[in-house]
Amino acid sequence: MMPVKVTFLGTAAGIPTPERGLPAVLLDFDGEHLLLDCGEGTQRTMLQLGFGLCRRMRIFITHLHGDHVFGMPGMIQTMNLLNRAHPLEVYGPPGLKDFLERSTFSMMSEPVFPIKVHEVQQGMVLSCKGYKVEAAWADHAVPNLAYRFEFGGSAGRFRPSKAEALGIPEGPLRSELKDGRSVQLPNGSVVNPADVLSEPVSGIAVVYTGDTRRCKGVLELAKEADLLIHEATFGSDLVDYAAQQGHSTAADAAEAAKDAHVKKLIMTHISARYSDSGTLLREAKAIFADADVATDLAHYTLKS
Repeated sequence: MMPVKVTFLGTAAGIPTPERGLPAVLLDFDGEHLLLDCGEGTQRTMLQLGFGLCRRMRIFITHLHGDHVFGMPGMIQTMNLLNRAHPLEVYGPPGLKDFLERSTFSMMSEPVFPIKVHEVQQGMVLSCKGYKVEAAWADHAVPNLAYRFEFGGSAGRFRPSKAEALGIPEGPLRSELKDGRSVQLPNGSVVNPADVLSEPVSGIAVVYTGDTRRCKGVLELAKEADLLIHEATFGSDLVDYAAQQGHSTAADAAEAAKDAHVKKLIMTHISARYSDSGTLLREAKAIFADADVATDLAHYTLKS
């Protein structure tokens, strides 16, 4: 399976600093860019790192606070000036389409490339060749979607001989089993995927929270993920303030990683008051050993 390359384009919270730009994470998989949030200046950082703006791309917005979405108008305008041809699909919570129409589409010439905006809710967002995307509501001051990206993997290879032996006709029932769902035959018997599939093939799961307090929705979404990218705006010195503002501390992020049994935690969305993120890292590692604090331009490669 192709690796998943994770690059942190911006890791600040609220305002940029000399060291940190506004939130944006890029997942690069099989020649396609999946951009998670789009803070101001994201397109410049992508160009700086050699990520072409005319490549196949989907953008996933967590919520409509400015530090997560104000980079979209500039991104689209730059793509337009570069004569992008590939369609651009943008996903996010209700209100995203209105934001883009007011801030972008009505203020510049008609884009030379197709743009489709998907306003999504909790549940399955996208399923295509190579990966699928699921969303869950996080807990922030405004509606915020956390996303889970699952690359590759499958419930197992379908074995037609097993299906025939069990009397499963060709058609929808076999499709359901291939997708990992149990079915009931006309005679009333139940067939489980394990009855007709080979051993499951593991893939790579990446979860991105956007802004959130620690909450059940994110915990369930992040279960056994290979990588959890969790906001950690504050340290334990501001635990009460973090909760009031709808944010997490480093300890909150680490507890989420521990409870969800993820393999690795990377914290981002760091408040400008922490010029040295060492304190946040120590607080997290005391709870979850495989934790890291993201820095701008840092990149990681995930392999199955």
